[in-house]
Amino acid sequence: MEKQNLSSHKRYYFPHHFVFYPILLVLMATCIYCIYNYRSNAKEWVAIFIVLLLIGWLFFMMRQHYALTLQNSTVRLEMRLRYYHLTQRRLEFIEYQLSFNQLAALRFASDDQLPNLLTAAIDEKLSSTEIKKRIKDWQANNMKDSYSNR
Repeated sequence: MEKQNLSSHKRYYFPHHFVFYPILLVLMATCIYCIYNYRSNAKEWVAIFIVLLLIGWLFFMMRQHYALTLQNSTVRLEMRLRYYHLTQRRLEFIEYQLSFNQLAALRFASDDQLPNLLTAAIDEKLSSTEIKKRIKDWQANNMKDSYSNR
């Protein structure tokens, strides 16, 4: 597995990003072609195009909503547990001072660096990018997703 760092921690889901959306784009391009070349059926092709556009938008929004909601909850709970384990203090009392993006960036910090970096993030109002740049020992997310072993 590739070592994870600031530039390589994003992931793509092959069937979704490289199959579903390209097929949807090809179908939409076909509709546009047919709208201009088969004018007698242009209304039907416009209707099909609109339906495809709505399907694409709906799939994107649903995927984003469910995945991000679950991811955010998981990251927040993980950070609460780690912070308590490291400091014997509850993160809930100070986490309101951090945006979710700051908290998510802190997730990549090592246990040695996390408490001080969290304090710096609050005191200096560091952005998530600034937090990630200050991480000396990047803690990668090396958990395999459920599709890797198929």
